[in-house]
Amino acid sequence: MGTLILEDGSIIRGESFGAQKELKGEIVFNTSMAGYQEILTDPSYAQQIIVMTYPEIGNYGINNFDFESENPQLAGFVVKNYSKHDNHYQSDKNLSDYLIENNIPALYGIDTRSLVKKIREIGTMSAWISYRDLDDDEIKQKLKEIQGFKVKNNIIEDVSTKEKYIYSSSGGINMAFIDYGAKTGILNSLAKRGCRLTVFPATVDSNEILEGNFDALFLSNGPGNPADYVYQINQIKNLTGKIPIFGICLGYQLLALAMGAKTYKLKYGHRGGNHPVINLENNKVMMTSQNHGYAVDMKDMPKLMRPTYKNLNDDTLEGFEVSGLGIYAVQFHPESKPGPLDAGIIFDEWINIAQKDIKRINEVQNER
Repeated sequence: MGTLILEDGSIIRGESFGAQKELKGEIVFNTSMAGYQEILTDPSYAQQIIVMTYPEIGNYGINNFDFESENPQLAGFVVKNYSKHDNHYQSDKNLSDYLIENNIPALYGIDTRSLVKKIREIGTMSAWISYRDLDDDEIKQKLKEIQGFKVKNNIIEDVSTKEKYIYSSSGGINMAFIDYGAKTGILNSLAKRGCRLTVFPATVDSNEILEGNFDALFLSNGPGNPADYVYQINQIKNLTGKIPIFGICLGYQLLALAMGAKTYKLKYGHRGGNHPVINLENNKVMMTSQNHGYAVDMKDMPKLMRPTYKNLNDDTLEGFEVSGLGIYAVQFHPESKPGPLDAGIIFDEWINIAQKDIKRINEVQNER
């Protein structure tokens, strides 16, 4: 028997699987119907306890192809029904064994529908997950410990690469890529579209990017409050207007802050593979994969930022561009992983922009 303690004092009992460990974190929920392996290995979930709304989890096991990072960063995992016996031809191990290997506690037998309704009503909370049946005195102590918990300020430095490396060495576009907690799916999406990718740590000096003579710069997804990352915001300011910049999720938020916009925390975030987004230019709607707890405030947005996408569930901003400075960004995940493939065309559009910019620069150099 395991225990889940919420910041509001709720005590929820369930069966333990995964690692015999206890951790505190921020409890969030994901509405995806498949793709738990990609969700578990998304670095944007660092120090978070994930609740899956889809009831059956673990049925197809864990394979060797769908990892989004080398090591999962989440604090815990909560599901309704855990399938102890996986059944898929690509399965390499069952879910519990994977969680044990990576020291992640998990609970099943939880009424996740009731739990998610509570999170939606109250908002994202801190929580404690334990593999044990905690007694009343322990519960009181853990409640004190989780009060005021928040994801650490410099969490991107924990999930980012520690050293520069080449991810893809062939292609027509020489692209720098700053890893704030990047998903492999983003890197693969760029590589297969002809990008030579050099990946840099989150703490890279902006001058190192400029000295590399790259054709474009990509800013990745990642965890935490974007407003806390003062170094990264200044990093981007130093690069603005000097190189085309594309961004997804945290990269999008950091670009907005560098432009002078503000961000705010959503009540319970957007996490799942079924979020409708509208293109404000052609009014086409696409279903998107999302994982973020913060949004860009449209009220005080500088005029140079042109909105490009909007969330149809709550009207939050989902994309913007500053074409005069070569800046293009979206809040959602065009690479899916997991989720629908509707938004993959955005990568094609961005590659086309980069290619045109390369052509323009070459023409100017030839004239000289």
